[in-house]
Amino acid sequence: MTVRKSLPAPLADLTDRFFYRANIRLKLFYAMLALIVVVIVAINSAGHYIFTRDFLGYLNEQAQERMEDMVPRLEQAYRDNHGSWEFIRDNPRTWFALMKPAIVEHTGAGPAPGPTFTPSDLTGATLRFTLLDTRRQFVIGYPNVGADARLRPLMSNDTLIGWVAQTPFESVIGAVDLRFQQSQFLAQTAIAVIAIMLAAFLVVRISGVLLKPLSRVANATHKLAGGDYATRVEVASGDEVGQLAHDFNLLAMTLERNEKLRREFMADVSHELRTPLGILNGQLEALEDGVLQADEHTIRSLKSEVVHLNKLVGDLYDLSLADAGALTYRKDDIDLAPLLRDTVQMIEDRYRKRGLRIEADLPASMPLHADGARLQQLFNNLFENSLRYTDQGGLLQLHCRLEQQQWQVIFDDSAPGVEAAALGRLFDRFFRVEASRSRAGGGAGLGLAICRRIVEAHQGSIAAADSPLGGLRIRVALPAGFARPDPEHTQESTA
Repeated sequence: MTVRKSLPAPLADLTDRFFYRANIRLKLFYAMLALIVVVIVAINSAGHYIFTRDFLGYLNEQAQERMEDMVPRLEQAYRDNHGSWEFIRDNPRTWFALMKPAIVEHTGAGPAPGPTFTPSDLTGATLRFTLLDTRRQFVIGYPNVGADARLRPLMSNDTLIGWVAQTPFESVIGAVDLRFQQSQFLAQTAIAVIAIMLAAFLVVRISGVLLKPLSRVANATHKLAGGDYATRVEVASGDEVGQLAHDFNLLAMTLERNEKLRREFMADVSHELRTPLGILNGQLEALEDGVLQADEHTIRSLKSEVVHLNKLVGDLYDLSLADAGALTYRKDDIDLAPLLRDTVQMIEDRYRKRGLRIEADLPASMPLHADGARLQQLFNNLFENSLRYTDQGGLLQLHCRLEQQQWQVIFDDSAPGVEAAALGRLFDRFFRVEASRSRAGGGAGLGLAICRRIVEAHQGSIAAADSPLGGLRIRVALPAGFARPDPEHTQESTA
């Protein structure tokens, strides 16, 4: 996006039209086409550089060495011919004889040497030499001496007697150079056409492999956005695209489950609120019609429904705060043992009225850094749950022990038990083992869900299992020991 903003407006519009708005297939083709162009330009530049710098430079160096070799012979010939160049003017035989390389004298130890050729002879360097007089007037040799010719002075007794000019190789190969460039252009054009065809073929193949699963994911995403949470994508590979399809399926499953939970939640909330409101409305209408009298029994019945409604609303509020991470905790160093003893004493009378017994085995002290009020709420809910769902004449055993720096608080009650399939869902909101149970026998299914949020806020864990007494075992694990917080650290937090 930043690159597009930095471009001129016309170029940005062109880029937006041909690249950013193009589909993936065209983007792949553009990318491969750009790569081909870059490679061809690089090859052409490298070939031109090698041809002009290395190859032609080598030829000119060979010619320069040949020119240096012939300079002493030209100077000696000038002196031998009475200080004049007339002996060589219009005499190519003498000129070429002076340009021949020096021949080493034969010693007789081996066969006589044959004609001597050097690389400069094979590349025509001698054909590009020119002899000039002191006024740089043409004497013999290559006639078309240009401004780019390399000049070498000829001296005799410290006096300038002439010049030898070497015309660079590149100045005499105009037609060859043009033919070379044309051959390169034709070869590059053929390579470019073949490369573009190959790129188009590869794009079609790659897009067929990549875009088909991506298109399936895109189509499924449109359906998912439209509310079809049952949409799934086939996972056909183990690469990134396959991982994307797998993650999409997980997302769809999560959304489907959340949508189901949302509908169940709304139905349960409406049911739980409608029941006490309906009873209140019915009893108030009966009071208006004179069917019921405003006596102590009627007022107690109305008050019980208001209490039930208030508890339900309070639980919903606490649960919503816990889900949003806004439930406030004021943690301090406390002793859990007295808190549990007080809770047992407060609820023991209600257990006795239901024909139930409580056996508590608590240590003398249970140091803990926690919010005492929230833990009181936690244990009240657990005692209430056991009170509601334990058969008359049953037993609740409470025992605590220290394991691996954690206090294990274990609630074991007697029959009835809970099916294994339902144990993992006991802490879900509005979940009840028996959906058809009467309101008098159970709550709204929020107590254990709130318990889990409180325990997790204290960095602990809570789990349900079968009890040895034939009922339900709930194990709460909380970190043991007092904290030593920084003096500036606040004790109030949210979770």
